[in-house]
Amino acid sequence: MSLPHQPRVRTPDRPQTGQMIVCGDDALARRLADELREVYAEHVTLVVPAGRGAAAPGSGGPGTVSALVGRMSSAVTRNARAAAPPSGRPYTEDLRVLEAAEPDDVTLEAAGIAEATALALVYDDDERNIRAALVARRLNPRLRLVIRLYNRKLGQHLEELLDQAAAVAAPELDRAALDASTTVLSDADTAAPALAATAVAGTRKIVHAAGLLLRAVERTPPGPGRVADPGLCTLALLSSTTQDPAGAEGSDRSGGEAPQLLPDERAVAAATGRGTIVLEAITHASPAPASRLRRRATSRGVPLGELFSRRFRWSLFGALAAVLALSLAAWRITADHPLHAAYLILLDVFSINDPAVEESAGRQILQILSGFAGLLLLPLLVAGILEAFGTFRSASQLRRPPRGLSGHVVLLGLGKVGTRVLANLRELDIPVVCVESDPLARGLALARRHRVPVVLGDVTDEGVLEAAKVHRAHAFLALTSLDTTNLEAALYARSVKPDLRVALRLYDDDFATAVFRTLRAAHPGALTRSRSVSTLAAPAFAGAMMGRQVLGAIPVERRVLLFAALDVAGHPLLEGRTVAEAFRAGAWRILALDPTDARDRTPDLASPNARGDADGASPPPGLVWDLHPGYVLRPEDRVLLATTRGGLAELLVRSATRPSAAGGDASPVPG
Repeated sequence: MSLPHQPRVRTPDRPQTGQMIVCGDDALARRLADELREVYAEHVTLVVPAGRGAAAPGSGGPGTVSALVGRMSSAVTRNARAAAPPSGRPYTEDLRVLEAAEPDDVTLEAAGIAEATALALVYDDDERNIRAALVARRLNPRLRLVIRLYNRKLGQHLEELLDQAAAVAAPELDRAALDASTTVLSDADTAAPALAATAVAGTRKIVHAAGLLLRAVERTPPGPGRVADPGLCTLALLSSTTQDPAGAEGSDRSGGEAPQLLPDERAVAAATGRGTIVLEAITHASPAPASRLRRRATSRGVPLGELFSRRFRWSLFGALAAVLALSLAAWRITADHPLHAAYLILLDVFSINDPAVEESAGRQILQILSGFAGLLLLPLLVAGILEAFGTFRSASQLRRPPRGLSGHVVLLGLGKVGTRVLANLRELDIPVVCVESDPLARGLALARRHRVPVVLGDVTDEGVLEAAKVHRAHAFLALTSLDTTNLEAALYARSVKPDLRVALRLYDDDFATAVFRTLRAAHPGALTRSRSVSTLAAPAFAGAMMGRQVLGAIPVERRVLLFAALDVAGHPLLEGRTVAEAFRAGAWRILALDPTDARDRTPDLASPNARGDADGASPPPGLVWDLHPGYVLRPEDRVLLATTRGGLAELLVRSATRPSAAGGDASPVPG
């Protein structure tokens, strides 16, 4: 009896114990597989959909991954023995490709899920990822799961459900074995801060850890004769040409000093005129500001300035001034009480007073003037009612860019990534105008809630960017999933405003380099930057697959700096060393120490239990940030690290080996 379908193996290597499995249908799957293979030297099985055509990289078409895998497999066939990745093993020993329509029981079993260490489900469909995660947890309760979900609240509930399922299915596993067994991440959340940072300097990224806020701030170079505030520590030095329009980013490999992650004090002192990313402040997280921000974000009220136009407000002010002047004149002429004089003027204005036939000439003249003022005020009141009615009627509709708008950011694309970037820009109080061709895009609801102007239309059509006031904009962010659309829109925006600051979402690094150099040559006075969502997100997914709780990632240009919590035990590069000795420039830096007793620790510093239980229990003691450089790290300690992806990989590799008795080569740790 034949099975309904059999996954097709593109490279005929059998699954190996301890391998990593990556299931996906877009560029993130390929980036993640490369990250695990090249940085962490892991055996990877890549599961991709079958028979989906061959689209070009970055085109966003359905066959992108298949085309990439096809090119990769062809290279394996031709150079299986000659080509070797940085890990030192032949390509065929590191990568195994399966083609399957769905990640069901048959597919996962063929991928070797029973012997696998970790599984990443990075399909661009939340429902498919959830369904596959439930199947994988049933097939292997000990499996470490990393799931890509856009829905944050659903992701929290899914983590709890799958962890409970693992504990029930494998009760023999202790708490340490279940550490970080399920991690839910979002590529959009990881990449959005970096994309938003390209629009304005001085942005910041906040990472939660044990009820605390780690705030990393980007700072521009200080002026001549000024010393930059280093904050708690300097996390990165930006490219020497980051603020130079004609300069190149480090990833472009076309000159200039590249960004430097986790520099030492000597490098920081020598880096004059370079921007920095520093750890500025660490405070306890308070729910009150978040609730205020949430209420402000969800408020659907219409401000007075948007309820009535400026012209109407000035007209109403003029009419009221006229009534006030007539009231003062009536008080002086008739010698009546001021309130009674104003009352009579209002009756005259609304034509409900008796004619002043037997009154003095002055009173009669005032009544006639009041009648004229009433004739002017009546249509004004009607216009105000109609305008207010129209405003309330369109409160749930999209706004148009207001007249005179300038200094704003034009955001192209309100998909998953664009929506997160829009939320980041609004948190920074940066004025934004969005451009979107799909009237059902997911980001339109957020734009409507925040009253952000939106231009609906194809960006390639003439007049769309003009409607977004791109000629008055400060920056332009092209964040659609199509490289060609982003490039075309950027070129047109530059033709409208040559000095416009432009950031492109481009997948291919070589293509991004060519685009950058061409735009720099054509417009040397304008800043041009390129970002790849999959490149920014892959290190966080890979770190989670390696079993370390990655608390967050801070993008540094086209690189990524990770925050991770590690137990000192089993890490020879940390255990028994002082804090100063454990620091390695460009690789990792110890930021804080968790003083909680090992028996009372929560596996996840970012989990709700780390901030206090829902029943009112007090949160655990705060992390110790002012560690003395001479403090010796003990095996029972847990530390918070800022690390590069290569540094984290080295820590993980070294933790799996121990020095021999003779002090020679390392041998594998038993068990």
